[in-house]
Amino acid sequence: MISAPNPEAPGWVQVLISLLGILGGTTGLAAIATVVVQRGKFKADAADTLTEAALTLVQPLQSRITELEGQAISARSELGLLREQVNQLQFVVRALTRTLDRWRTAIRAPDATLRKVRAVVAESDRQPEGS
Repeated sequence: MISAPNPEAPGWVQVLISLLGILGGTTGLAAIATVVVQRGKFKADAADTLTEAALTLVQPLQSRITELEGQAISARSELGLLREQVNQLQFVVRALTRTLDRWRTAIRAPDATLRKVRAVVAESDRQPEGS
């Protein structure tokens, strides 16, 4: 049977007893005190967990970026070599085009003879590529 509180007790004692009963006695108060004290630790643990998760995600990306930067440097180097080769080929094509134009002119000339065409071809063989 539940007995009513002693009416002679002050009101604050009754409130305190009620509050202790609501909070579960000393166990409830200890739990609340622990949560309040460890609140900063929970924040630090959460920050550590978030930092670790971020690093776990960022590290593979940094590795991939480093790999891609290496590939980009290699591609730029190869591109430079290919440009040089293209320039050399363009020079050779221009020289061959000039030679071919001279031969066509010699062949289509109104006074063209086999001897004259052979002379033009022989002259082309003696000329350096840069002319």
